[in-house]
Amino acid sequence: MTVLPHPSPPPAAVPVMPPRPPVDPGLLSRALEVAGRLANDAAEVITATAGRGCDGGPAPGAGHKANPFDWVTDTDRTLERHTRRVLASEFPGLPVVGEEYGADPGAADAGYRWVVDPVDGTANYVAGFPWCAYSLALVDAAGPVVGVIADPSRAQIYAAARGRGVRANGVPTRIAPRATPAGGLLCAERATDPLSRHAAAAHVGIRVLGSSALAVAQVALGHAVAAVLDTYHEWDVAGALALALEAGAVVLDRDGAPDPLPTGGLLVAAPGVVDEVFAWWRACS
Repeated sequence: MTVLPHPSPPPAAVPVMPPRPPVDPGLLSRALEVAGRLANDAAEVITATAGRGCDGGPAPGAGHKANPFDWVTDTDRTLERHTRRVLASEFPGLPVVGEEYGADPGAADAGYRWVVDPVDGTANYVAGFPWCAYSLALVDAAGPVVGVIADPSRAQIYAAARGRGVRANGVPTRIAPRATPAGGLLCAERATDPLSRHAAAAHVGIRVLGSSALAVAQVALGHAVAAVLDTYHEWDVAGALALALEAGAVVLDRDGAPDPLPTGGLLVAAPGVVDEVFAWWRACS
């Protein structure tokens, strides 16, 4: 009797991001142009002022919020005020949600809202450590519509719009296919012991950057295979998630459901490795 080999199980299906409705092309173009201009403004200010307090004195206007590591500076406040002034002029009636000055009235129920983090990674900025960013996003009920990240230390502006892809300093970029995370980098803002052990066993390195926006952006740019964030605010990630979605990444919430703008934890990964990395993350719960 001929014994047939036992068939291999089919590969796991890659989670599919839910479809997102199209946006008026005119709004997309105007939003990209204005957001790009604001990101350039922010990059100039951050580059000129980063690390002023690293000689032992405080950065200009530096202080603490919730704890001694939760920094805020004059640069955070100035950039957010500038962003709000420009957006109010260019997009009257669209509310803004920002880290330093909160949410405009009606932002939670608005069809569109702007979300800004003037300096994501302020502790790095204060120390002169080159991992901080300016993040701005236009968001609707289906998630990020436009996202722009200024990465001053690398002299890069990353920009994305729904259905138009993502560009780094004007050059199109997209995630390269990969079947395994081995040899890659995983960005995390909290390197827990279970996550570190799973990553090490798979020959994956973990990097803690101190900027949620740049952690997610590394996946969109193809520098990291995945990013895992356990705690964050919408303004930390909205702009970078626009990049990741347009670059072809999968975004999952803590339950493993595809979600373009999760709350309470998120995983961003290249499609071919998302199931494996999610299993590591779930083991940490």
